[in-house]
Amino acid sequence: MTNLYYFLKPAIPWAMRIRARRLIANRLRRQFSGSWPILPSAARPPEGWSGWPNGKQFAFVMTHDVEGANGLSRCRKLAELDKAFGIRSSFHFVPEGEYRLPDALRTDLEQEGFEVAVHDLHHDGTLYRSARHFQAQARSINQYVQKWKASGFRAGFMFHNLEWLHDLDVLYDASTFDTDPFEPQPDGVGTIFPFWVQRDGSKGYVELPYTLPQDSTLFVILKETTIDLWTKKLDWVASHGGMALTIVHPDYISFDGRPTSSEYSADLYERLLKYVVARYGDSCWYALPREIAAFAAQVKPRLVHGILTADRRSDDGTVT
Repeated sequence: MTNLYYFLKPAIPWAMRIRARRLIANRLRRQFSGSWPILPSAARPPEGWSGWPNGKQFAFVMTHDVEGANGLSRCRKLAELDKAFGIRSSFHFVPEGEYRLPDALRTDLEQEGFEVAVHDLHHDGTLYRSARHFQAQARSINQYVQKWKASGFRAGFMFHNLEWLHDLDVLYDASTFDTDPFEPQPDGVGTIFPFWVQRDGSKGYVELPYTLPQDSTLFVILKETTIDLWTKKLDWVASHGGMALTIVHPDYISFDGRPTSSEYSADLYERLLKYVVARYGDSCWYALPREIAAFAAQVKPRLVHGILTADRRSDDGTVT
């Protein structure tokens, strides 16, 4: 059903898709109110975890998934907003989607201290269609990893199979989450910490789950008008010494003060940056994903509970 949905998706009007998503999301929100946005058991550190460098209380990691051409056109504005608060983030670009990443933009972001990472290959929901299909696309993804000198990867729609991901030549993957019932593959890894995914011998990679709700979930799907859910979860993660990582999409941010039905005002994102800097200051490690991954790759923290690596799909996968 999931494969069929992503095949038909381009022909389904956006308004129809978003209406269905909102209806189901509101039901899921009630159903999972005890485990979203906070899953209490996710505060348990992985085995071997010894804390953050330099005694920092917790880590704050900002990532930006650039899904389409509109998002691409807003990257510079978003980077300037991050810089205004002294924050450097990662921009995850789709190599062969509806746009092509200009070399000048990639160079400028890197020179300004931002990170460039790979976001899927086509962002069409087909990456995990089968093991053979994934392996074929992995070869192309690795070419972009090498060309862009990228350290990390994130799949479209947060699909994941932690075993298959060993085929990618990356330091980290960021395609999972601690808890998120709204995703088409809702099997969260149940931790607010980075962890090491081992293969044979010493080969492996670091998994970086997002732990704050995505902006699209909060403001486009659930139609929140405040950042209360962001700050509530951020404070909880900070109190347990975890990693506050989220995904903010330039595609959905309005910088002109007139957001459409698929956008939200940049003021909401600015409030999050202002909040974390004012409340936590130097007690927080403001880090790039590759910096978190480099640290975790040395420590190699392991999850002590089960990780769902099977390519599972939820009953509601056809509405994402």
